[in-house]
Amino acid sequence: MADTYVGAIDQGTTGTRFMVFDHSGQVVANAYEKHEQIYPEPGWVEHDPMEIWENTKDVVTTGLDEADLDAEQLEAIGITNQRETTIVWDKETGKPVHNALVWQDRRTTDRVEEIQEAGKVEWIREKTGLECDAYFSATKTEWILDNAEPLKMEASRGEDVRTRAENGELLMGTIDTWVIYNLTGNHITDVSNASRTMLYNIRDLEWDDELLEEFNVPKSMVPEVRPSSDENTYGSTDADGFLGAEVPVAGALGDQQAAMFGQTCFDEGDAKNTYGTGSFYLMNTGTDAVESDHGLLTTIGFQMSGEPVQYALEGAIFITGAAIEWLEDVDLINNAAQTAELARSVDSTDGVYMVPAFTGLGAPHWDGRARGTIVGMTRGTRKEHIVRATLESIAYQTRDVAEAMEADSGVETTTLRVDGGAVKNNFLCQLQSDIIQTDIARPEVDETTALGSAYAAGLAVGYWDTVDELRDNWQIDREFSPEKSAEEVDKLYSRWDDAVEKSLDWAQEE
Repeated sequence: MADTYVGAIDQGTTGTRFMVFDHSGQVVANAYEKHEQIYPEPGWVEHDPMEIWENTKDVVTTGLDEADLDAEQLEAIGITNQRETTIVWDKETGKPVHNALVWQDRRTTDRVEEIQEAGKVEWIREKTGLECDAYFSATKTEWILDNAEPLKMEASRGEDVRTRAENGELLMGTIDTWVIYNLTGNHITDVSNASRTMLYNIRDLEWDDELLEEFNVPKSMVPEVRPSSDENTYGSTDADGFLGAEVPVAGALGDQQAAMFGQTCFDEGDAKNTYGTGSFYLMNTGTDAVESDHGLLTTIGFQMSGEPVQYALEGAIFITGAAIEWLEDVDLINNAAQTAELARSVDSTDGVYMVPAFTGLGAPHWDGRARGTIVGMTRGTRKEHIVRATLESIAYQTRDVAEAMEADSGVETTTLRVDGGAVKNNFLCQLQSDIIQTDIARPEVDETTALGSAYAAGLAVGYWDTVDELRDNWQIDREFSPEKSAEEVDKLYSRWDDAVEKSLDWAQEE
């Protein structure tokens, strides 16, 4: 009998990856494709859902072909996804009514400010654990229903999008829901993704009627919510479809929760930070939804079949890896690998600080009108200083969150597990260790989002029996310990606050 594996579709902000893992959590297949980033206006970010689905099919078939695997060898598929990014589509045809509004999109900032002025922020936080922000899916869904052009097709009968939604003709979902729908025909999300919509009550574990009413989202649009690792599965791929096999789709996790799962943060107090387009620092708080007094989010970590939900505290930093991409966009670097060499070539930033608030600031500041800022430049400032300041900004933003995390949870982080593209940069890992004065552990498999969703799906179908097997799979590639003194670092960090202050409330006209 041929060996069997578990597949993972990792639908991210910049592209879609398909990976296949064996029993020891090692990668046996890997394919990736980028998709277009659409910027219709300043602060607006969109993706084409059909392009994402076509790319998903391409990377799955390419990954299997290149590894000489048959779809029949997959025991299950797990999904992980860029969270909060929102799609509305036609129930009958499966066609989107508008491009996806990406989590970074700020077009609903005015609507969020209305809610803030109406004094509803605490009310929303109590139900959802979230800050009221344009980041989440609620205001994005509302915007699409109010602003998308009516579909030019017979089924629309010229009715506007909102009327069609109220008639039960449209569905909404985050990207996991879109991919599951296209794979299986079923309209399903998992608890971790539902908890990011600002429409789901994380304590009652159900769609909240009052929030659906507040954001004018008909209940008929929202998906069924299931455990992240589901023994009942979400459905199977079609034997007559692009895969040519019936493979159960059995696990889904928002990308940051998937990374937490892939880093085997199964116990209370376990923490990880993922350095992708943005950075997301999550700490498992067990079966307690810990309320934050320091600008963090209370969110659902994951749920296994038949078990209670595990909660997490999260610090969402909107721009980290994207700041390195920006350096490339403006020709300060040729590629991301160059940043370490340039940053090392100077002893310090010479007092330059870069605040990469290109789409506002997330935790713990939550200012949708903050904008990117470089301060402290002199005539002697060179690109090396700006590159180093950009890497330092990633580490400073993480310290902002780490301090809030310790204050809220009462748990001191002794080791932070890190993953994501940027952690291949040893200079950044060492810098991070110095700035938060904590050991940093980088695992051997750094694509932990895909691994986490594979684990969730594999556990659901019995490919792995227990989470202990997964803990045994987790191997450290390298550890980093602080080399600078706390005094030296605290002095640098104190000016970071001053720099952040300069970036706040900048975008008055958008």
